[in-house]
Amino acid sequence: MCHYCGCREIPLIKEFIAEHESVTDAAGGALRALDSGDRGLAADLVARMERELRAHWQGEEQGLFAVMSGDAEYAGYIGALVVEHRELAAFLGRVDLDRAEDVVRLREAVDELYHHIAKEEDGLFPASLTALSGDEWDLSMAAWRTAHPDARGVL
Repeated sequence: MCHYCGCREIPLIKEFIAEHESVTDAAGGALRALDSGDRGLAADLVARMERELRAHWQGEEQGLFAVMSGDAEYAGYIGALVVEHRELAAFLGRVDLDRAEDVVRLREAVDELYHHIAKEEDGLFPASLTALSGDEWDLSMAAWRTAHPDARGVL
């Protein structure tokens, strides 16, 4: 992610980035567990990825994405990100780590996830600094809080 625009200091963006880091930590751990033959740990970490991404995507899509997609300049970009969310969600919901082809696909999916995150952190998040009004930030933060009911006092 860039370090020049200042979006990393916006509380909502900071939370999205922390979620990205947590999910990529779980993804890397799952791949390392598979490499060492620990399918049980890998399955636990994939389940954690799925759980964390579900809340993360809800917060993004019902908040920041919904607000920004009202602008034609961002609508297509955001639409593609949502498709990527759906594709990864469908895969994580059915992955079987006992199937070699699913393990290969998980490795590909993790790589795609890193690229997806870069599109958000290097493209959409910096754009949000100039695209959103105060009310739109409030709506976006409210959507994040709804997706994370146990995170009291964070935003």
